[in-house]
Amino acid sequence: MDQKWFEDQEARIPQGEIRTRFAPSPTGYMHVGNLRTALYTWLIARHAGGKFILRIEDTDQGRLVEGAVEVIYATLRKCGITWDEGPDIGGPVGPYIQTERRDFYGKYAQLLVEKGAAYRCFCDKARLESLHAQGGLGGYDGHCRDLTAAEIDEKLAQGVPYVIRQKIPREGSTTFEDAVFGTITVENNTLDDQVLIKSDGLPTYNFANVIDDHLMGITHVVRGSEYLSSAPKYNLLYEAFGWPIPTYIHCSPVMRDANNKMSKRHGDPSYEDLIAMGFLSEAVVNYVTLLGWSPRGKDAEREFFSLKELADIFDVGGISKSPAIFDLDKLKYFNANYLRALSPEDFCKAALPYLDQAVTTPGIDKTLIAPLVQPRCETLLDIAPQVDFFDQLPPYSNDLYCHKKMKTDKANSLEALEKVLPVLEALDPWSYDAIHDALVGLAQAQALKNGRIMWPVRTAVSGKAVTPGGAVELCQILGKQETLRRIQLGIAQLRQAE
Repeated sequence: MDQKWFEDQEARIPQGEIRTRFAPSPTGYMHVGNLRTALYTWLIARHAGGKFILRIEDTDQGRLVEGAVEVIYATLRKCGITWDEGPDIGGPVGPYIQTERRDFYGKYAQLLVEKGAAYRCFCDKARLESLHAQGGLGGYDGHCRDLTAAEIDEKLAQGVPYVIRQKIPREGSTTFEDAVFGTITVENNTLDDQVLIKSDGLPTYNFANVIDDHLMGITHVVRGSEYLSSAPKYNLLYEAFGWPIPTYIHCSPVMRDANNKMSKRHGDPSYEDLIAMGFLSEAVVNYVTLLGWSPRGKDAEREFFSLKELADIFDVGGISKSPAIFDLDKLKYFNANYLRALSPEDFCKAALPYLDQAVTTPGIDKTLIAPLVQPRCETLLDIAPQVDFFDQLPPYSNDLYCHKKMKTDKANSLEALEKVLPVLEALDPWSYDAIHDALVGLAQAQALKNGRIMWPVRTAVSGKAVTPGGAVELCQILGKQETLRRIQLGIAQLRQAE
């Protein structure tokens, strides 16, 4: 083999810095576990002042979804996760898409064959299915491990299809270190000779990962704990090549409940779903980072962090071995805090699409509605049910006029509205201060507490027991003509019930 080619690849590898990678498959939307992996990987790199690499793993061609790569880019950007190298921006160790690196894997597999750490397997599908049907561990039985050179040459000359398998030592054990789970030792006779290169020439996930991680200089590998069982095979590959082994960081799964992992198939939300459900990206990022990781020291009791603050304090030692349970109510708690912390301008910008859907009446100033709902929302989807009355007064019961604290009932509410109507009819200009002063002045003139006037007005103009804002704000937003119309309807409805 051309040793110079291998030496050139080694020479490209960046040295002397922390390098991490996020390597998603373009198979659909980003689920919560994937997002958490991306966050931890990014935070490790940023905390150390290192590099974060984006790599697209598209070797499983049967599961690819059109447009999924663009979804990955968009999701990461929305979350504030920037990459230093990747398919769209390049870098010193590209290409960054696995199918564009196809020639790499075959050469390294052949190198392993020459080293005696891999072999060609010519077993056909029928034989493999027969092995599987026999039960047991279901692993490959090593039928082709010890074929002679002559037997191999004969099959190659006949054009018999083959895969390349890793040649796991039959004796001894393999020990690896994980930053979360510690030292783990596995007996080699429990490991099967996994396929490295498929018959179509494409690598398997496990082999491509090892090759790419080494050639890209990856120093820290973050992945789910379901890959712990594959880690010994990775170690054996690194050792066979004589390569340094990166730091493994295996994270326990994100669970729907104590017994079930989150799964899109079971209706659990992806990142895109959460955004569509009215959650802010910043809140999702904050909450997901804390699913299985806890800050330590002076920040141990804190809950709310910006992405930059997380990068400043993130350490691998805070990652838990225990599975984390995704709690939508807890996420709502985070989101409510983020919504309330937004500046009025930023909240209005976020709320406007939801206000536009809920309030379609021309002339309604939605910038006046936004501050009223900001303290009352857990998610942005909470906006519409609170403000639908601006478009159309709903049917309501006269019982809403009865309020013990305000000391109102149907009779005195009717009296209040009858006194309010001429006062508001005469009002000019129609402004918050003018409406406020007129209603408060009326209450004072009648020797009544403000609530005796304000509650009937709020009920008449909204038809709801709970509203964002009080009577003055609602009258201002509805405008003079609509306010008077609704008060007249309220008077008529109360008189009819007498």
